[in-house]
This record gives sequence, structure tokens and C-alpha cells, in this order.
Amino acid sequence: MEPTGVLTAGFAGLGFPEIIVIALVAVLLFGGKKVGDLGKGLGEGIRNFKDALKGGEEEKKEEEKVAEKK
Repeated sequence: MEPTGVLTAGFAGLGFPEIIVIALVAVLLFGGKKVGDLGKGLGEGIRNFKDALKGGEEEKKEEEKVAEKK
């Protein structure tokens, strides 16, 4: 139950209109191609981070298997 007078907010307290304005300003400042490249780079960075986390879990499992054999 929400207290009286408190509105729910979207991502990080930003609503849809604010996100649209931020996106438009980014396109005006950097141009469409640069914004696309930034998004692509961000996506690759997140993917690499997830892969690194997954790789650490796999190494830990392999170490546990080796320890069980001893």
C-alpha cells in the first residue's frame, strides 16, 4: 500500500517521457550512428561480464570435482 501523495516511478525514478527526452538529447548530441555504437559496446560489455561470471562458476565446479576424486 502506497502512502498518500506518492507516485510510482519507472526505472531509477524516471518515467517514460523523461527517458524519451534523454534519448532524443543523446541522438542530437552524438548522432544516430554513435548512439548505436555506444549501445552495441554496452551490450558487448554486459555480455562479457556475464560470461566472466559464468566462467568463474565453471572453474569452481571443476575444482570441486578434482577435490572429490582425491
